[in-house]
Amino acid sequence: MSLADLLQTGLIQPFTEFGFMRRAWVASLALSLSAGPVGTLLILRRLTLMGDAMSHALLPGAALGFMLAGLSLPALGLGAFLAGLLVAALAHQAARLTAQREESALAAFYLMALASGVMLVSLRGTSVDLMHLLFGNILAADAQTLPLVASVAGGTLLLLAVFARPLIADTLDPGFLRLAWPGGSRWMRPLFMGLLVSNLVAGFLTLGTLMSVGLLVLPAAAARFWSRNLAPQMLLSSLLAALASTLGLLLSYHAQLPTGPAIVLSAGAMYLLSLLCGRHDSLLRRSPDLISGDPR
Repeated sequence: MSLADLLQTGLIQPFTEFGFMRRAWVASLALSLSAGPVGTLLILRRLTLMGDAMSHALLPGAALGFMLAGLSLPALGLGAFLAGLLVAALAHQAARLTAQREESALAAFYLMALASGVMLVSLRGTSVDLMHLLFGNILAADAQTLPLVASVAGGTLLLLAVFARPLIADTLDPGFLRLAWPGGSRWMRPLFMGLLVSNLVAGFLTLGTLMSVGLLVLPAAAARFWSRNLAPQMLLSSLLAALASTLGLLLSYHAQLPTGPAIVLSAGAMYLLSLLCGRHDSLLRRSPDLISGDPR
């Protein structure tokens, strides 16, 4: 068999022959477009673990949507979105009204939310339903999933195009933004949290609760090893997320593996490769300093 035949069979045929592979690919590409910029800002704000906590906080809302409407994606998505916003608001208010730090309050609320979601699903569903909510099934993406994911991606990119400068200023120097834009600066953190929760919901609908943060964090973390500038990082993280989605889908198809974990592990492989040999601050670039005893 020639190389062209191998490429046709291994890379192209799964997408041309099976509609579910095409729909999963389109959904993952749409998610990658918005996950890259949001993940870059998430890492820049040093809120990576908050993103992971928020992804777990979606479960009770999704569970309530499941109890009311079954596996209806609009109901699951709306419930997950409202639950994420509620947990974020409760954590913020607890930190504002008490001496507790916001990340501690978020950890407490997300743990209660996760346990509540598992309890709700166990009362009305089965272990199969729980696994579907936790790990998702992007191969089951249908005519309902694609518009929802595409809407989140399009809305995220539109809002980022309009509010990119104040969001970046709020990330790097919130004090300056308060002086430069007193009336609007207080809306930047809620706006970012809304974008974060929206993208986590889109990831939840395709990759599941436990995997949804993977495409937000891993490609963005990998991109930081290749560029020091914010705009190239955002673009590169979206490209890496799209590549990880494609490779994960092909790996899942050929090796009969769970699709969500395959996509996240593909993104993890890109992160490890970047960590080893990226252009900036990788182990390869820093090895002379590490050998000489100057880690800098």
